[in-house]
Amino acid sequence: MKALVTGVAGFIGFHTAARLAAAGWHVAGVDNLNDYYDQNLKQARIDALGDKVRFRELDIAAATAFGKFVENEAPDVVIHLAAQAGVRYSIDNPFAYARSNLLGHLSVLEACRHAKDLKHLIYASSSSVYGGNEKTPFSETDPVDGPVSLYAATKRSDELMSATYAHLYGIKQVGLRFFTVYGPWGRPDMAYWTFTEKILKGEPVPVFNHGDMRRDFTYIDDVVDCIAAIAEKPPSFEGQDRPHKLYNIGNHTPVRLLDFIAALEKATGRKAEMEMREMQPGDVRETYADVERLAADYGFNPATPVETGLKHFVDWYRGYYGL
Repeated sequence: MKALVTGVAGFIGFHTAARLAAAGWHVAGVDNLNDYYDQNLKQARIDALGDKVRFRELDIAAATAFGKFVENEAPDVVIHLAAQAGVRYSIDNPFAYARSNLLGHLSVLEACRHAKDLKHLIYASSSSVYGGNEKTPFSETDPVDGPVSLYAATKRSDELMSATYAHLYGIKQVGLRFFTVYGPWGRPDMAYWTFTEKILKGEPVPVFNHGDMRRDFTYIDDVVDCIAAIAEKPPSFEGQDRPHKLYNIGNHTPVRLLDFIAALEKATGRKAEMEMREMQPGDVRETYADVERLAADYGFNPATPVETGLKHFVDWYRGYYGL
């Protein structure tokens, strides 16, 4: 089986490519290696993949070049994980989101439309699409017409474009709404990374909304287990008007921000100095995934407690930076 992974130098893309390659897949990957965060980290991920993955530096929004790459690779499955990430960054850099998340997603859809032997497309969405929904846990059938950030709006737009292409062209597609994924080789813009960095340096940790927040933290291995299972076999679309399905991927166990910091204190062996702040624009107080659909179709049962996952991350962080 052949897979093409977009965003292969990114956090989830790197782990996905590594898992599939280890399972015997022929894996190709693309990434534009942008400077949203440390490019050395992105290059280190590519280096860690080595010759197990055929890598090409390429912007997915360059539709002609990307379409030609897909045509030449002739993958069985495209796993589209490239995107401009981050809620707060979208406030200052909105056009980066339009290019990567809207034009980029459309480019992927068009390439898949013309791919001869493609079996299905898996793409990344986000829990951010639930916006300010107060009903928890968040279900795939909940309304998602009230985004509170541009990032969330682009991800919901991706879902709508995919549903349309599934209807028009019969492209089998699965959209994955990720809930705060964390773990080794993670993203430096995420709270668990910045908190770890500040705790180890003895700097104050910014605690937004005075700690009154909860997140459904999801360990990377649990996420990649799902992606690999879906890549092996797409779900049934029986009874649907088009071959397009959405899944939440979360831990189904929201953790209070202060408890999360306490787990990091234990993992680092250091006490955190907390600096209480107001809620940031575009942020939400709670995320909580209903994963019954994923459990029914793929037996999903996240097995990594946040204490264990954070210890793995801190151990990797110390090793990566030689601490």
